[in-house]
Amino acid sequence: MNILRLKIFTTFAVVFLSLISPSLSQIEAGTSVQIAIMGVPGDEKGKIDAMYPVSESGTINLPFIGTMRAAGLRPEALAASIQNAYKSAEIYTDPTIQVVWTTEAGGVRSQVVHVGGFVRKTGPIAFQRNLTIWQAVQAAGGPSEFGSLRRVKLYRSGRTQTFDIENAQFKQIPLQPDDTLEIPEKNIWGG
Repeated sequence: MNILRLKIFTTFAVVFLSLISPSLSQIEAGTSVQIAIMGVPGDEKGKIDAMYPVSESGTINLPFIGTMRAAGLRPEALAASIQNAYKSAEIYTDPTIQVVWTTEAGGVRSQVVHVGGFVRKTGPIAFQRNLTIWQAVQAAGGPSEFGSLRRVKLYRSGRTQTFDIENAQFKQIPLQPDDTLEIPEKNIWGG
């Protein structure tokens, strides 16, 4: 009987606290969020699952859909917004997004570039001034045996560009914080 009262009291306390202080659970600029996606093919999961810094302007930059507002939202509201964005853009048909907000001062505050696709190690890499596309791919361990450097996609602020970074003129393209690179799979001609 005491366990039942404790559960009821705990549930009431959680609901009450969330009602009187909604700002306590809202994402803030300068922190970070951990995003995980489910309901997509395994190789696609690695392109999205990562820790994303919330910029000072309150946004995050996601692969394929670009910049989204995060600050001021609760994690579940951001998750719903991300799910809708991927569905609306017809990138994924039925994704399930999980967002965990990192409030610690030691959370990811540094600027990063996201590298995904057919590289040896997907995920964020630390952004440094004058970082180039070639350097970012090499920091991710280089292309896997199935990765093509001839059609590397750069996602920046909702726009996509494709580069052949086997060509020397494209190796030196500078990156910006929160850029996303996708290394595609080789086609039947090896490119």
